[in-house]
Amino acid sequence: MWHMLRNEFKSIIIAPFKEVFLNRRWGGMNLAITACLGIIVLHAVHLTKWGHDFVRIIGGVQASLPLPISLLRTPISLYVPAINLPVWAGLTQLFIAFALAQLTLGWKRTLMIAYIATLAGTMTARVMVWLGPHHVLGLPHSAAYVLDTGPSAAVVGLFSYIAVVKRAPVLFSLTSLSMIVESVAVPNLAGREHLIAIGAAMLLGFVRLFRESRGIPEGALARGVRRYCSAAFGRLRTAGGHSPA
Repeated sequence: MWHMLRNEFKSIIIAPFKEVFLNRRWGGMNLAITACLGIIVLHAVHLTKWGHDFVRIIGGVQASLPLPISLLRTPISLYVPAINLPVWAGLTQLFIAFALAQLTLGWKRTLMIAYIATLAGTMTARVMVWLGPHHVLGLPHSAAYVLDTGPSAAVVGLFSYIAVVKRAPVLFSLTSLSMIVESVAVPNLAGREHLIAIGAAMLLGFVRLFRESRGIPEGALARGVRRYCSAAFGRLRTAGGHSPA
């Protein structure tokens, strides 16, 4: 166990940051610095008289909102401090998660994983509220008015994705078990969204491992899905055009 933990620490923590300090790749932490600054700035604005409503309008997400507005606000909601949590407490985790992800995965994939993990939790919250309190996976309708912001889903998603693609069971266990304990101890909307974010990141990580094991070029799966969807849509349009009046 100790040998496994030491190897994971060297490959996931020490190696990327050694690359930064030895080769002076300071640009590898741009996303982490930007994310932390974004949260600090929005937190400062939120504390002003006019800033509370401004931050809510540009980044406040809740299940009661119309879907288009929720989708527009979701990217900004990553930088809105989570409700009832001290803003400074999560900055260290946020910085480490985004810095490690950018150094390990690149900035494009880091943004993609962070956004998909956050979006998965946000969209699933709408489904759970729709199911209602009488369903085993449902939530009370009052949860639709709970402010759903913060970078925590992106953080746990990034850690989970790195753990899967780097085959790091200790990191994955620490991330997933802590979220499971949180969800059981405090059964609220945030805990369930964290579990959904972990699941979405795991799925993306397994897709990447599958692609690498089969020698499939990067982006080939996405192009194949796009071609299949385009062909299916074309067949539907053709069938609709020949349907009797």
